Amino acid sequence: MWYVYIIRSETDPDQEYTSATANLKKRIADHNFGRSLHTSKFRPWSLIWYCAFPEKYKALAFEKYLKSHSGRAFAAKRLI
Repeated sequence: MWYVYIIRSETDPDQEYTSATANLKKRIADHNFGRSLHTSKFRPWSLIWYCAFPEKYKALAFEKYLKSHSGRAFAAKRLI
């Protein structure tokens, strides 16, 4: 399974990060241990939404959509 997820910074709630992974638990731990350059300065992070996909290409396509302007609006209105 592949997961698309959204995390939110506990120290700066205006900061959110969207990504995809095959191992959700490990990836969230990596964000909180500072192993990601994009998220290390806003840790700790909380998982606020995720969705499982059976195929990698579908997960990556949905991640790309969520990072678009209309995808961010959709996520704000429907997901979080």
